[in-house]
Amino acid sequence: QVQLVESGGGLVQAGGSLRLSCAASGSIFSINAMGWYRQAPGKQRELVATITSSGGSTNYADSVKGRFTISRDNAKNTVYLQMDSLKPEDTAVYYCHIVVVTRSITHLAVWGQGTLVTVSS
Repeated sequence: QVQLVESGGGLVQAGGSLRLSCAASGSIFSINAMGWYRQAPGKQRELVATITSSGGSTNYADSVKGRFTISRDNAKNTVYLQMDSLKPEDTAVYYCHIVVVTRSITHLAVWGQGTLVTVSS
């Protein structure tokens, strides 16, 4: 089917930067929307950012606007999240999410395994 591999998480000091990557592979015909979500300890998963299939439109949670940038490389089936000016409240497990059309023309919503981002004060 379709697999997602995330990378780029880690420990960073407040004010620092990290770049997350999420690469999709498998039986992919096309990828529609791609996005990033996060879940902090004891909290519900929340949307961080999304990007349309062409990359022409993006959407951000208010809490990350102006600090995070989502982008995608359709040739590599990869979505990125550039995170700048990180704050301790950005600490969470970050998950990528894609809506994919498989080669058998099945529409799937697929989640990554999650990558931990820890921001120290």
